[in-house]
Amino acid sequence: MVLGSPWHRELVIVAVGTLAALLVGWRIEAPGIALLVWLAAYLIWTQYHLIRLHIWLRGGREGEFPPSFGLWGEASSAINQLARLSRKSERKLAQVLEGFQESMTALPDATVVLNKRLEAEWWNPVSEPLLGLGRVGEGGPRIEEVIQREDFSAFLQAGDYEQVLEIPSPVDPERLLAVRIVPYARGKMLLQARDVTRVRLLEQVRRDFVANASHELRTPLTVMLGYLETMEESEDVRSSRWHHAIAQMLKQTARMKNIIEDMLTLSIIESGSRVQSAQFIDIPALLESVREEAMVLSGERGHRINLMVEPGSYLQGNLQDLRSIFTNLVSNAVRYTPAGGDIQLRWWLDAEGAHFSVKDTGVGIATEHIPRLTERFYRVDKARSRESGGTGLGLAIVKHALGTLGGSLEIHSQLNQGSTFICHFPGRNRFLDTLED
Repeated sequence: MVLGSPWHRELVIVAVGTLAALLVGWRIEAPGIALLVWLAAYLIWTQYHLIRLHIWLRGGREGEFPPSFGLWGEASSAINQLARLSRKSERKLAQVLEGFQESMTALPDATVVLNKRLEAEWWNPVSEPLLGLGRVGEGGPRIEEVIQREDFSAFLQAGDYEQVLEIPSPVDPERLLAVRIVPYARGKMLLQARDVTRVRLLEQVRRDFVANASHELRTPLTVMLGYLETMEESEDVRSSRWHHAIAQMLKQTARMKNIIEDMLTLSIIESGSRVQSAQFIDIPALLESVREEAMVLSGERGHRINLMVEPGSYLQGNLQDLRSIFTNLVSNAVRYTPAGGDIQLRWWLDAEGAHFSVKDTGVGIATEHIPRLTERFYRVDKARSRESGGTGLGLAIVKHALGTLGGSLEIHSQLNQGSTFICHFPGRNRFLDTLED
């Protein structure tokens, strides 16, 4: 083993000291005593420096470790260098922590740092008016003592922090908070609560406006449609130059009426005003009815529409919502599948719940459009949608109607290869294979 220069110097000091002690001992004819004195002095020197190091460490490492010479001089220099680096790192860390707290303090949302016991360790000033945590500080109560709600406790126990929970503020029940929890760093969590009262109020105003406007427009449109149908069937009109114009007016008025009806349906579903029935609905009978309506819609285009459904399947839910889901998906498949194409309807049950799929051999949808298909009035091809009679609200109705049933929509599609829309209804407790008397 090759020794470094500090150890070499220390060995030289020990060797020279030992030799000098032996020489002095030989001169005084007591070499053993001289050697013991030298070793005792060296041990006391070492102990002295160990005591100084202990006192320096116990004192919080204030200042620098006292310098010395020899091996302890080298150790003193190394210790002081490490201490300077440590103090520099502590200053940087303090600056980072200070900047973090300043940025968290400036956030417009209530922000609370929770430990693994769900105790509030730190919170920003906005947490006082929104959550009632009091002055900004460190150390606080469990968050369940601050937000005393069963749905919030269930949210914490579920541990599904991808979701956002909306609850009234514990300080002011008139304020609605969107609560999100973000886990980080060894069991700690960050709770954020955003005031969404105004956003939800604006959404309600929008829904009310759409519902009222749609309701008011439906009556005059119905009247206009009735008169136009009468005029279009008149022999005088059929033989006049106005026949084409009236036919176009009739077509566009019917399209406007369909849009109004879909807007009303979507508004009712979003508002939650429709009563959810506890009755079990005969799915095979409902789907057979939807298939027959699709055959009528297909008309001379001659689509082959097949239905595969497990007999005796029943679903608990609202009949109107279910009919809206099935009808919109199947009618879309009919509209966007070329004449003579195949449309497969399937309903099945498994361990995860019930599922309904509509698979067609239609024109398909490019991948970049799929995430936006359920937006209101979003169309992949506006000209094609108008020509087919679509309102641009069908998939939005499907999405929201599924939401009321706790379901979800899955979409797969490729251009010129057709599309598959799958509705998932989770929870076996809401389904029956057979309906018992």
